[in-house]
Amino acid sequence: MARTLGIGKQDFEKVRKENAFYIDKTKFIREWWESEDDVTLITRPRRFGKTLNMNMLEKFFSVQYAGREDLFQGLAIWDDEKYRMLQGTYPVISLSFANVKEKSYAATVRRINQILANLYSANRFLLYNGNLDDREKNFFLSVDVGMDETTATMAIHQLSFFLSRYYEKKVMILLDEYDTPMQEAYVNGYWDELVSFTRSMFNAAFKTNFCLERAIMTGITRVSKESIFSDLNNLEVVTTTSEKYADCFGFREEEVFAVLDEYGLSEKRQEVKTWYDGFTFGKQKDIYNPWSILNYLDKRQIGTYWANSSSNSLAGKLIREGSRNVKESFEFLLQGKSIIMELDEQIIYDQLGEDESAIWSLLLASGYLKVKNRSTYATEFGEWKQEYELELTNFEVGAMFRQMIRKWFSCSAGGYNDFIKALLLDDVKGMNVYMNKVAMATFSYFDTGKSPSEEAPERFYHGFVLGMMVELADRYVLTSNRESGFGRYDVMLEPRGPGDVGIIMEFKVQDRTEEKELSDTVDAALKQIKEKEYETVLIEKGISREKIRSYGFAFCGKQVLIDRG
Repeated sequence: MARTLGIGKQDFEKVRKENAFYIDKTKFIREWWESEDDVTLITRPRRFGKTLNMNMLEKFFSVQYAGREDLFQGLAIWDDEKYRMLQGTYPVISLSFANVKEKSYAATVRRINQILANLYSANRFLLYNGNLDDREKNFFLSVDVGMDETTATMAIHQLSFFLSRYYEKKVMILLDEYDTPMQEAYVNGYWDELVSFTRSMFNAAFKTNFCLERAIMTGITRVSKESIFSDLNNLEVVTTTSEKYADCFGFREEEVFAVLDEYGLSEKRQEVKTWYDGFTFGKQKDIYNPWSILNYLDKRQIGTYWANSSSNSLAGKLIREGSRNVKESFEFLLQGKSIIMELDEQIIYDQLGEDESAIWSLLLASGYLKVKNRSTYATEFGEWKQEYELELTNFEVGAMFRQMIRKWFSCSAGGYNDFIKALLLDDVKGMNVYMNKVAMATFSYFDTGKSPSEEAPERFYHGFVLGMMVELADRYVLTSNRESGFGRYDVMLEPRGPGDVGIIMEFKVQDRTEEKELSDTVDAALKQIKEKEYETVLIEKGISREKIRSYGFAFCGKQVLIDRG
């Protein structure tokens, strides 16, 4: 009989007591313990079992769970006598920043203060029999929601000291989702303030803490060492490209196939593989996201479960407001192709709006991209660089991004969809009416500034191209900025079937020094299409000139004029 699925369970004790669905990951305990690293940071995408694994570690090591062999009997770790003796022998401080998602710095500190105050409340016995002197008792009682920042940044450090003295043993610290507040700080504009606060807390908890045995932090991203980890020279960082713990988070393919057999879904193996396979950690390929698999088993149908399990707003914002290069690279990815980028896996949040490589690093860490190949090379200046070949992780991720792109135009859905219809019908008048509606509603939305910048037309039209790529994928192969004839065209739609025409588009921003009217700009665009012989590619593919249309698009602010050649 198949086990109860128990979707969303993150309490290891509850999973075990209820005999809920669980894939044994206790070998992670052994691997981590034998690594002997003082402080470990493990990054994995969301919904990959980080919280359940951290809870498992707490239940295994914490003195609060001494003698709870029932939680581990039958699992891999319990086969080793050495680890049976280790269970329940350490004081453990366990906390999570997963729910610290505030809009301001003050609210964030207050929420973290509440988490720390709850830790102290859970260990209140120390006030009465922990041998605390009056000064230490005053500090203990000062840890509350309204405490000052100095007290807050020292709270974990001091609790480590109190517990270590009481149990006569050094403590373990488990911090889950450490980077959630950092992401919110970037999005909401209080990054610098939170960096200072977090650096002080981490330095006290993980660097100058002589009562620390070992610690683990988990998160989605590896925030740059220069920001919050500058004082931690004892930090072991394990990213998605690292060899350590490669199969300790997520499900391996053989595990997924065994589960499908258990639930009577053996014939669905290929369908599940097509949609959900593709994550790669270190050299371990064919990793599946647990959230998608559990939801598929529960609902017995394909869906974008992981991709839609939480906000993708930051990823969408970075792509939507990204430069021409970012959007063009994304076109390749949506076509199932790979891109080659020079990356640093450290995420420098305050450079996301300026450094394009930081965008790809974030998308890789978040699980939207996977590494197909990686190489290291030396520059002419003697610097070592990492070059990554990246592609979309799987079909589910591609479906999520297509949904996201459609939503970009939701504020002008009627105009956008009507433009597509007018384009297919060669209705130039309708194209002008609807394109101006779309531009008016979404132009600034595609730009990074509060007011449209000089790059706004390019950002808009490449976002528009991505939209066409999604909407017309069944009928056309859409490419942009590729060589044909004697130049590089802006947009080309190559028909997939014999019934449709080929379409070439050229976009130009009005140069008032040379073009008095917007119609002059359109004429210049159409002239360029003709003189550069952009139709060459389509003709070489067997499409006659009579079945090729050319359109010039001219921009002036949010005004657009379109004409046909």
